[in-house]
Amino acid sequence: MTCETLDKAQCCATAARLDPAPLGACGVSRRRFILGVIASCAVATAAGRLRAGVPWPGSSAPLGNVERLLTLTVNGQKRRVDVLPQETLTETLRYKLGLTGTKVGCNQGECGVCTVLADDVPVYACMTLTHRLRSKKITTIEGLAGPNGELHKVQQAFIDEFAPQCGFCTPGQAMSAVALLKANPSPTVEEARLALSGNLCRCGAYDGYLRGVMRAAQRT
Repeated sequence: MTCETLDKAQCCATAARLDPAPLGACGVSRRRFILGVIASCAVATAAGRLRAGVPWPGSSAPLGNVERLLTLTVNGQKRRVDVLPQETLTETLRYKLGLTGTKVGCNQGECGVCTVLADDVPVYACMTLTHRLRSKKITTIEGLAGPNGELHKVQQAFIDEFAPQCGFCTPGQAMSAVALLKANPSPTVEEARLALSGNLCRCGAYDGYLRGVMRAAQRT
């Protein structure tokens, strides 16, 4: 195999895979070839980050014309918070606003432990950019209690039915149940099961949570 039969770049790439010695035949030293590959990877990585709108490490400035200081309506209160362009609602709630009732689970929108309400619609906070909810009314598990600390009827029903075991998935289960009962105060068992289907329980306490939803539905 010679550079006369292949393009020079193809020759060098082939030589690098098979045997480093032939690189000299292409007029490229092994060191220069490796440095060129590293430089190419760095350029490709930088281009990818720019396309995705991700700031370069060490830079605090956001890319593009994105307002970072937002006013969010969370649990009935106006909260001013500095939000990065690619920041998820889970990160904002837990690490900026201190609302740790919203849990971090799979971080892939599969387990449901981060479920919150946006205008009474359940959303996965780990899969939702905070900037997208700047005009929405956000409700977390901390916002369910009454003015004097009394539990929401869903929370009390879960306790009465001994639904929680480890309790890690409970906030997400409760938020899904609250959303259901706001939209449908008298659901059937199948409707309740469907509403909770996006929440995984590693303890397997599904029946307890389902009974809790039906008990809460009876408390008008």
